[in-house]
Amino acid sequence: MPLDNNELMFLEKKANELRNLCLDTVVWAGSGHIGGALSAMDILTILYYKYLKVDPKRPNWPDRDRAIISKGHMGVGYAPVLADKGYFDKELLKEYNHTGSPLGMHLDSNKVKGVDASTGSLGHGLSIAIGTALAAKLKNKSYMTYCLLGDGECDEGSIWEAAMAASHYNVTNMITIVDRNKCMIDGPTEDVMKLEPFADKWKAFGFIVKEVNGHSFKELSSAIDYSLNEKSAPVVIIAHTIKGCGIDFMENDYRWHYGSVDSEGYKRCRESLEKYYEKRRRGD
Repeated sequence: MPLDNNELMFLEKKANELRNLCLDTVVWAGSGHIGGALSAMDILTILYYKYLKVDPKRPNWPDRDRAIISKGHMGVGYAPVLADKGYFDKELLKEYNHTGSPLGMHLDSNKVKGVDASTGSLGHGLSIAIGTALAAKLKNKSYMTYCLLGDGECDEGSIWEAAMAASHYNVTNMITIVDRNKCMIDGPTEDVMKLEPFADKWKAFGFIVKEVNGHSFKELSSAIDYSLNEKSAPVVIIAHTIKGCGIDFMENDYRWHYGSVDSEGYKRCRESLEKYYEKRRRGD
């Protein structure tokens, strides 16, 4: 169902709040994978605040939708989303990645409520998602599984083995989304290990491909709505995004895959995020 203006403005406001909370969490932790967390924040926002059928008061509700965040290193962005949804107290974010904290760099599903799978050993998430989706079919459950991949992890052969299985078993109760920010820890993806023609690869493995601007809630919503209704083949949404989105000096710079922010940098980040939010509110 198309987004109305009130819903769009709510999502824009929420995404801005979550970007700022992600930044704060990086500062509290001393460092973090901020670049890829910011590139995927709009994707997480629309999933958790529009589509996912979940209940933070019942994190193990059997009929909940599953969210498999395969790019598990973005925990510094994922944990703020879960805290904001009410899975745990936001105060806990101040202990992110501290010794003894349940919030490690990669979120552990045995320690953090709301996390459906422990990930971060890249390349495993899609296989797990196929498992949860097939389990739903076997149990005659209606829940959906959403799997968020990083584009760098698509260098892993296990991703393509999983894609082949998803097509073979016609896993249409799963939606795959790729955060295509075109950067990874060592440089641009096309320099480190060329992915293009990326869409054609997914098509060759039997997927229907939807390519969107991963920072447009309208385009993301349209692609997800299409995917929910498509039953002839699994769908992958390639969401073209910007590494470090919203913080001007981090954007499209692979060196901000992981980093720390000092007091002066924090001020610059907050100013940049505010300008970015105002720009989006105006529809620029």
